[in-house]
Amino acid sequence: MEHADDGAEGKRDWTDGHVERWLPVLPGLDPVVEGAVTRMKMLSGHLRRVRERSLADFALDRPEFDTLHKLAGRGGTATPSQLATDLDLAPASVTGRIDALERRGFVRRTPSTTDRRRVHVELTDSGRAVWRGAMDMLGDEESRVLGALSPAERELLNDMLRRIMVVAEGR
Repeated sequence: MEHADDGAEGKRDWTDGHVERWLPVLPGLDPVVEGAVTRMKMLSGHLRRVRERSLADFALDRPEFDTLHKLAGRGGTATPSQLATDLDLAPASVTGRIDALERRGFVRRTPSTTDRRRVHVELTDSGRAVWRGAMDMLGDEESRVLGALSPAERELLNDMLRRIMVVAEGR
């Protein structure tokens, strides 16, 4: 199988030492399972830190980003009740988020054309740009680390992780 040539193949990582330290303490430890689970945890933590740095670089806090992200995922517009559902929050909490994002110029409220009692929340160009910038930083790092694998290996990894998640989700 073709690998991306990044010089990492055959090198040890932090997890190798972790597994070696625990094998004498836990003789029944499966080093392959421990290694895989620990590496997934470490990679998840690494990507979380990159995401937090990208949010800081764009002066966003996590709730602001999450709200912009849900709006972007709905094509840039949603009702406050749709956002509350998507974010699993009480409507009053969403109102506060929308207020803060509106003050920053990232969203605007527009009246519904079909029901005067309703409003729609729309991403502004500025809101879309700041959301996109934060997303691009994380995407670049995801591509960088997965670039250690060939396209076929990335596809295989994706398929294997899906099988694991189906079991974890109890489906």
